[in-house]
Amino acid sequence: MNVLLIGSGGREHALAWKLAASPMLTKLYAAPGNPGIAQEAELVALDLANHAAVAAFCKDKAIDLVVVGPEGPLVAGIGDDLRAQGIRVFGPSKAAAQLEGSKGFTKDLCTRYGIPTAAYGRFDNAADARAYVEKMGAPIVIKADGLAAGKGVTVAMTLDEALGAVDGCFEGAFGGAGASVVIEEFMTGEEASFFCLCDGKTALPFGTAQDHKRVGDGDVGPNTGGMGAYSPAPVMTPELIEQTMREIVEPTMRGMAEMGAPFAGVLFAGLMLTDKGPKLIEYNTRFGDPECQVLMMRLKEDLLVLLNAAADGQLTHVSARWRNEAALTVVMAAKGYPGTPEKGSVISGLDKAEASGAQVFHAGTAMHEGKIVASGGRVLNVTATGLSVGEAQKKAYAAVDLLDWPEGFCRRDIGWRAVEREQQA
Repeated sequence: MNVLLIGSGGREHALAWKLAASPMLTKLYAAPGNPGIAQEAELVALDLANHAAVAAFCKDKAIDLVVVGPEGPLVAGIGDDLRAQGIRVFGPSKAAAQLEGSKGFTKDLCTRYGIPTAAYGRFDNAADARAYVEKMGAPIVIKADGLAAGKGVTVAMTLDEALGAVDGCFEGAFGGAGASVVIEEFMTGEEASFFCLCDGKTALPFGTAQDHKRVGDGDVGPNTGGMGAYSPAPVMTPELIEQTMREIVEPTMRGMAEMGAPFAGVLFAGLMLTDKGPKLIEYNTRFGDPECQVLMMRLKEDLLVLLNAAADGQLTHVSARWRNEAALTVVMAAKGYPGTPEKGSVISGLDKAEASGAQVFHAGTAMHEGKIVASGGRVLNVTATGLSVGEAQKKAYAAVDLLDWPEGFCRRDIGWRAVEREQQA
């Protein structure tokens, strides 16, 4: 099969790495890719906003399947436009991608189908939103309704912080994404990530993970796109997985089908494990980043077989098996992140890190004069496996310490909850 992978981050490098191992693969292309992805695929320069140009490329190269990594193109309807040209796509339709593209859409779906989630209000003007915040008090959660690259959520612990977050949304801090806001009750519990592959009818459980969103050790500082992750999530017991499928995923699949937007692709449920059971925080309609990296390290199956089955509505004929090991990834970020990252610094020691047994996925890198340089905020994902989360953590940080990149930084405590659990067991 000829496959086109869309995207350029660490998630897409992990997908390329796994797809490249498939005996079914004839040729892998990636648009736009990155220097890490270039080790697995032929990079192509396509304007991803020009769906007609992407379709023309697919026809010219006899592409059998397009795998869409990031959420932006999905919400923009690339899946619909390619399928209209007879091109097979792994990823949801524009209507189904609203589960990520509009937090308000998802909250209303939860209300309609009795899916457990935080109590909320939706607002399209600052005055009403501020009045709701003042009525409800803090702590409270303020979310830009649309896509904000993982940065549109404020967990406000004080009233002033909440009101400031509301004003920020309506004053354009997140562009059009903040033209409408969702304000939610503050939920307490432990967060976990739960994934399913979906084909419009069937949802196949596809692993658990936990990530670390705050920039600093001990889960302090501003939220980021994710500073590291591990899989599996020990807190997600078989009983909790079954409950999540029954109470959250299956009603969502039913509801989307009834609305004429059956969901096919990756359904990524961000969960809060409360004392009343799992509640949905939000949905993403693609693999998490950096959760995808740890899932791909553990997956036993041929990824291309699974994605192909999802695209064809045939998930009942396949299964997802996992290695017994745990996997852990540490995000190396450029100084300044999550604010304005410093770009252009040279990164050395990648070969040494990989020779130690880790896999280094490129997230925000570029090639400049024959050298790998930082080109984004989150730059590398140093990923390792072990018989326990603690062992995977030791191996990942040993590889981090082999990198020569003074302008980079990372958290040193990724996986701390799981490691504590292992030590207490």
